[in-house]
Amino acid sequence: MSTDAVQRIADRLDLEQRVAPYRDRIWHPGSPPAPVLHLEDVSAIPFLVDIDGVEEYQHRARMRAADGDLYATVTASDPRYESYCRDHLGLGVPTHLIVDPQGDGGPLAVTRACMADAALSTLVDHTRRSGLVLHPYMSIGEVWDLAAAIATGVDRTVPVIGAPPPVTWIANDKALFDELVTAVLGPDWSPETHVETEPARMAARLRDLAHRYRAVGLKRTRCASAMGNQVFDAGTLAAETASIEQHIHAFLTRTEWPGTEPVLVVAWEDAAASPSTQWWLPPLGHGPPRLDGIYEQILEGDRKVFVGSRPSTLPRSVEAGLTDAGARVAGALQRLGYVGRCSFDHLVVGDPHGDFELRFTECNGRWGGTSTPMHLVDRLVRGPRPRYRAQDFSHPALVGAAFADVIAAVGDGAFDHTRQHGQFIFYNVGPLERHGKLDVIALGRTQSEAEQALGDDLPRLLRL
Repeated sequence: MSTDAVQRIADRLDLEQRVAPYRDRIWHPGSPPAPVLHLEDVSAIPFLVDIDGVEEYQHRARMRAADGDLYATVTASDPRYESYCRDHLGLGVPTHLIVDPQGDGGPLAVTRACMADAALSTLVDHTRRSGLVLHPYMSIGEVWDLAAAIATGVDRTVPVIGAPPPVTWIANDKALFDELVTAVLGPDWSPETHVETEPARMAARLRDLAHRYRAVGLKRTRCASAMGNQVFDAGTLAAETASIEQHIHAFLTRTEWPGTEPVLVVAWEDAAASPSTQWWLPPLGHGPPRLDGIYEQILEGDRKVFVGSRPSTLPRSVEAGLTDAGARVAGALQRLGYVGRCSFDHLVVGDPHGDFELRFTECNGRWGGTSTPMHLVDRLVRGPRPRYRAQDFSHPALVGAAFADVIAAVGDGAFDHTRQHGQFIFYNVGPLERHGKLDVIALGRTQSEAEQALGDDLPRLLRL
């Protein structure tokens, strides 16, 4: 690792001064034990409102909560789902705090809703009795404001398991993360990337890249799940030189570009695989970053929208390369002050069984669609982590269905933690009734068995 290069990034971003206001609330493994308030607040990520049922995703916090913990949502939980979490999955009996959305924050802004008078009073009372630690989906500024507001009412600190917000945005901003990867590993570890702030410069970069790559793309820096991506066939783009500006303006309009934020112009490389590495970063001085798993992402469409994941079946040489490079980048993030869950998205370019190169495409400085089922499987299944496939599952025929209907149809196929029996684990079931959608983990003795369970067995059981 280039220590000097990482320090230069910290100095340029004035991290020491910007992080100083948060230091009193940074969690350490030696902090006094206390109940945890889990918050699945996705409000800081643009365009998620376009995802069906996203306002119900906040209930994913239930998957991390245990006896004595709390989790907060602005929507109610299905009583049948709560009994499923308690009795089928053995996830304990945490306190569910239902809070009212505040102002223009809307239903996604769970943390802001926790700062309303009634909710804050409840949290202050709980903290006064038992203490409290906040564990957010993503360590945004509102979470640290909530910790400070609770602490004002009690004579104790309320720590946050997460990075101070200026560091959170190094991980979640694609331009800053690309800069960090280049500083640590060199330029060959990312697809060719250019940061531009003017449409004319974006057009010039696209023209140049279109002569050298089969596909090129535009990326907004703070979006998730490919919502801020646009991919172009290079041959078509080169033949329509006059309309490149029109494509750019359409992209900027669609993504509500504010006119000053950087946009990435990138080579869209052909990839044999798109793995992700899942990491846990303790505070600096409390141990090295921990690799919790390597996964193959299931992506759909030209923009490569994430729909699910499965444990890696990649060759050991690929996994070893991902592990080594990921540890170096995770170590750099840790030195900058990152704490908690994060993941790196990669490309495997070339032949995974022969000559290949690895790329970093972005960092997800938060919990997410791979780490949540990974954590849940590890929590529920005794022994080594099994083969599985996790993804959202939707069908028009499920619109109007209740979760009780799904459990009844699946029957003995639903996983039971006591008997360690059953193939299907369900979570994120809030979008089911209105959108016919929920998240499923299908377990298998082999990967092909897990794939068959999700692709064939579950639709058959649900009569789809």
